[in-house]
Amino acid sequence: MDAPVPELESRAAACADALRDADSVLLASHIDADGLTSAGIASTALARAGTPHDVVFSKQLDGEEIAGIAAHDHDTVLFTDFGSGQLETITDHEAAGEFTPVIADHHQPADADTEYHLNPLLEGVDGGKALSGAGATYVLARALLGADARDLAALAVVGAVGDRQTVNGELVGANTSIAAEGVEAGVLDTAKDLALYGTQTRPLPKLLEYASEVYVPGITNDENGAVRFLDGLDLDLHDGGDWRTWADLGHDERQTVVSALVKRAVRHGVSGDDVTDLVGTTYTLTDEEPGTELRDASEFSTLLNATARYERADVGLAVCLGERGAPLEAARELLREHRRNLSEGLGWVRREGVEVEDNLQWFHAEDRIRETIVGIVAGMALGSDAAESDRPIVGFGDKNDDEVKVSARGTSRLVDRGLDLSVVVREASQAVGGDGGGHVVAAGATVPKGREREFLDEAAARVREQLG
Repeated sequence: MDAPVPELESRAAACADALRDADSVLLASHIDADGLTSAGIASTALARAGTPHDVVFSKQLDGEEIAGIAAHDHDTVLFTDFGSGQLETITDHEAAGEFTPVIADHHQPADADTEYHLNPLLEGVDGGKALSGAGATYVLARALLGADARDLAALAVVGAVGDRQTVNGELVGANTSIAAEGVEAGVLDTAKDLALYGTQTRPLPKLLEYASEVYVPGITNDENGAVRFLDGLDLDLHDGGDWRTWADLGHDERQTVVSALVKRAVRHGVSGDDVTDLVGTTYTLTDEEPGTELRDASEFSTLLNATARYERADVGLAVCLGERGAPLEAARELLREHRRNLSEGLGWVRREGVEVEDNLQWFHAEDRIRETIVGIVAGMALGSDAAESDRPIVGFGDKNDDEVKVSARGTSRLVDRGLDLSVVVREASQAVGGDGGGHVVAAGATVPKGREREFLDEAAARVREQLG
């Protein structure tokens, strides 16, 4: 069977051979949705291959974390969704004979390299939009198991969607090949549909009220307006006394709602580009129960993000490995807490305001917003009326007594103009004694407390260069 990403076939084969030869493997993975799905894919593949393994998670892979990983009693360490950017440290441990590293990642590689390194950027494939960490791990799983790994494509799509790799509402590049394998395997369905978050679980008025993808006056952030809009349609949108969800609607009912929503948006001056964004490609996990968070790739990824950001990566991994019951209920409770905290965080940003400067805008939450969600709150602010949309946003949050977490977010339109936050954040943080990186549209770093103003000046200079 053809390899899903031919450019990576030889690298994937070499990495798979190294895993087959290992007596045991320590699987180390990042904790966001992309990292958790990467771990789920890798752990399932190793189990099917009969390779004993343990799993550990890390929020940020620094020298101390790598030393802790080296202390485990495993001859091989598989790094997923990180490792490429930390190769200088990893190869020091490799040279000391402590472990053999195998890496499946999509972040910018460091100058050092190692024999078993699977990263799309090394072969000219875009790791920011065309292949996620879960996608790279899926390519490795396919090399290890052949067609027996194709059912894992659904998790790879969840990881890509969770890592914001959709462009104009759909996956692109190598991600589309993986999605196609999921469709062929019967675990995934793709369709053009309303591209709002919450189609499986949110009652229709809440779906429209909370939609941050496109701002429609009189509906977005307006509960009564959303209800009036729906009541004005010639449809029965209730199930007994309750509102139905989008997933409950038939094809013709969906067409009616979308048509009315588009007309409403155009009538109220919403731009053509934004109106187009109302419809996109949806990714449905066909083995999951309709009306649940796991049925939709976007909702699944949000559920996973909620587990890891509250130090429960074990719960997210259990869900990725197919466990339901108690792990899924624990994940849902964490998601409820996550949503409360995000709502409170965005409320705080609205009340306190954002400092708008020539090339960027910023806020400093100190200890008022959990540092693991500062980036999400920054992205929500950028997509709402709490911030300007024509420049990137930087959010700061206290990490500990000595360090501050930095999270930067942009928009696809800024990226089209030349913005690359991975470069901005990495160089600006290193200039003030910190470190970081990420993707063109979203990046993060840790910097010494007290040097935030210097970081902003360094970042602003680089944004100005990129956007002209």
